[in-house]
Amino acid sequence: MRKPAKAILHYFGSHWYERFVSLFVAAVVMSCLAIFEDYWWPESYAIAYGTLIWAFIIDLFLPYRLRFVRWTLQFLAAVILSFRHARMEWEVAPPEQAGDVGWWLQQTLAGLHPFIWFGILLWFIHLLFSLWTVTRIRMFGFIGASILLLTVADSFTPIWLWDNVAIVVFVGLIWLVLDHLHNLERKHPDSWSHLLEYPVRVITPAAVVLAVFLVIALNVPSIAPLLQDPYTIWKNAKGEEVRVFLGEKAMVDDSEPFSSGNASSGYSRNDEELGGGFDYDFSPMMTVQTSQKSYWRGEDKTVYNGKGWDDSDVPVEMTRVAKEQELALTFEPSLAEVTNVSQIVTIERDDVFPVLFGAAPISKINWIGEPEAALPRRLSWLPESAELRWNGEEEYPKTYSITSSVVVLDEEGLRGTEARLPDARLNQMYLQLPDTVTERVRSLAAEITAAGATDYDKAKLLEQYLKNTYAYNNKPDLSKLSGESGDFVDQFLFELLEGYCDYFSTSMAVMARTLDLPARWVKGFSPGALPADYYGPPSGMLDEEDLNPTGAGMYTVRNSDAHSWVEIYFDGYGWIPFEPTSGFRFPYVAPEGEELVLPETDTDLPETTPDAAETSKSSNGAWAWIGLSAIAIVAAAAAFLGRRQVLQTWRSLRNRSYTANELIVMETNRLLRMCRKRGLQRAEHETLREAVSRWTESQKRLKEDFRYVLDRFEQAKYGAAPASREEADRFVSKVRYLIGELK
Repeated sequence: MRKPAKAILHYFGSHWYERFVSLFVAAVVMSCLAIFEDYWWPESYAIAYGTLIWAFIIDLFLPYRLRFVRWTLQFLAAVILSFRHARMEWEVAPPEQAGDVGWWLQQTLAGLHPFIWFGILLWFIHLLFSLWTVTRIRMFGFIGASILLLTVADSFTPIWLWDNVAIVVFVGLIWLVLDHLHNLERKHPDSWSHLLEYPVRVITPAAVVLAVFLVIALNVPSIAPLLQDPYTIWKNAKGEEVRVFLGEKAMVDDSEPFSSGNASSGYSRNDEELGGGFDYDFSPMMTVQTSQKSYWRGEDKTVYNGKGWDDSDVPVEMTRVAKEQELALTFEPSLAEVTNVSQIVTIERDDVFPVLFGAAPISKINWIGEPEAALPRRLSWLPESAELRWNGEEEYPKTYSITSSVVVLDEEGLRGTEARLPDARLNQMYLQLPDTVTERVRSLAAEITAAGATDYDKAKLLEQYLKNTYAYNNKPDLSKLSGESGDFVDQFLFELLEGYCDYFSTSMAVMARTLDLPARWVKGFSPGALPADYYGPPSGMLDEEDLNPTGAGMYTVRNSDAHSWVEIYFDGYGWIPFEPTSGFRFPYVAPEGEELVLPETDTDLPETTPDAAETSKSSNGAWAWIGLSAIAIVAAAAAFLGRRQVLQTWRSLRNRSYTANELIVMETNRLLRMCRKRGLQRAEHETLREAVSRWTESQKRLKEDFRYVLDRFEQAKYGAAPASREEADRFVSKVRYLIGELK
């Protein structure tokens, strides 16, 4: 044992302690990452853990004096892991961009965002603390801060972090032992040399003590705290309860006073009685690789019972389906232009659903399970409701590929037709209403749509009224209900005045039926999030609308994206979706030649929401982001002093990848986004020139500046002559001036 011990230390050299510090820092940071449970994607965790593991391995085996070589390899490891796990697809440069390094860099960062930032940030944190925690007092500070972060999160969130606390304490004890030996080596080299002759005598007692501590720590039963923190004492003094999580932390006893009885967000199984509230469940439900951003439709319901929705008792036609066979609809959209949307859906859960999800209407099944496999016999097609029914209670498909023929939104055409089904029996079925629907609901619908000249105009007026009048709340205050009305829609419109998507969509469907507009209630999922959507662009460096106008990509759809909306039938166009929920806009496909307006996410309502945009997150999320801020603040401080140079360099690099005309259009879009944030809204029916003319009535001092921007934008977008680089630079300066004046 003597010779191996000396051989190991000889291999590590005089920096053996620093190599172990690298290991300890990596272990502690990995333990702290558990606070992001259910908020980080699996790819994010794979990149984070891989980056830290490779950082330690490189520190362990490379000569310690080659610092910059080690750091470079660690940085490259973070980048390579991001490529490995971010599902990166290489962009092929168009001819005009061939050989442009700036264009390639921008496209690559767009594909790797946000995963690459996690990897680089964690590598930098590991490097920073590995260099900093080489003294005992700093080691205590690092371990103490980590334990504090984990214990606070463990106490006030449903995440079970006691195991992580025990691991950090265990690492700290080993670190303390090695720190003592390191000091012994420096201060008493003779005693250190003698100690190496008998390593077993030193290692064995320490290993036994640490092992006993770890076993006890991981098996101690959960008990209520004997000492209370100041926050709990203060709340108790006010007569309020503070929720304490013990044992099975995610389970709540319904007998406890803080239990609200709320369900979790997700795809509902029974819609006969809607209402109440729910808690957000951000666990992944599926991923969708799509050529067009869409809503992922599931089922529709026909019969409104006054409290919710029932299935129709009218016999439905079911047909068998074959691979790549065109799926017929009961009434084909003969007047509508359609576009094909390709999707590959991967289910992340073990649940069994009654339908296959996809953009509506689905027109073809390419494959299920594997491209070469035959289609399961449990699958059938309902042409009336455009549903792919799964007739089985087990073995729901884990992956499938479908094609949808999505109707292009033609508002002028829709205004020229009626909302009426060709079959009178079916038309009457979609106008069904129970006796519970009150007269004031009917009167309100008529009042809202009085100015509507066509059926489509009336539907849009209903949609906009609900969207702009009522507030979104995942836990509406049911104490507002007077009990005078037993109708779900009446209660929402006149008493609650707040709710989530089921309230909005049911209300629109019922009010549309009072106006003889055949409507049905639809449920499924909102689009979910691309990586850039979920985490947000890094300081606005990348313009997602310019990079990806169709919204194509790999979407992660969570239980919190479960949603409901409305479909109204228009003769010759089929079932047209409407989105009445506050904070949402349906991702319609625009006619060819028109500018596509992608749905915007309200800054107060995040896109990954249960049945609508979120107004808040759970305490779990709050502590998770507090933790992220805590571990990132040191890294951010290093970049803060040079932020102007970094930003200027990035903008210069980005702008060189665009032509002058492209830069003018991009800067105009940036100005419009800032105008929306400053309250200068552009109505859907307005042209840009009309909107600017209206804005300048209240911003008269900026009238000439807006006119300059508008004229240059129209020349760049629609004119034949290219702008010069000098004109583009002047335009950028003008936009920056306007943004500054709007603050």
